[in-house]
Amino acid sequence: MALNTLLSGVESVNGKFIDEAQKRLDSLTKPQGSLGRLEEFARRLVSITENPMPSLDKKVVFTFAGDHGVAEEGVSAFPKEVTPQMVLNFINGGAGINVLARHAGAEVVVVDIGVD
Repeated sequence: MALNTLLSGVESVNGKFIDEAQKRLDSLTKPQGSLGRLEEFARRLVSITENPMPSLDKKVVFTFAGDHGVAEEGVSAFPKEVTPQMVLNFINGGAGINVLARHAGAEVVVVDIGVD
């Protein structure tokens, strides 16, 4: 299928749903805007699905791991040798993100973007 054919099927989101999502977010017991980007994602999801209460059946947490020389700059709390150990911990389900993901019913996908 040609790219132009695919692109012709893409529609703009309905602004009504963005406004509806924002009104609901603002009605929750929390300071307005306090969820930051999460509120943006919620508005976007509502507008794409055109459903004020969309359900997410499959949740995934992508965890990207890589060594890009940043540890040598002195800004990392750990040496780069820790990175492969942490990746194995992610894969084996023993990291904090794995615990959070299990509670949320989400899968953890580890993406190697340059682990030394």
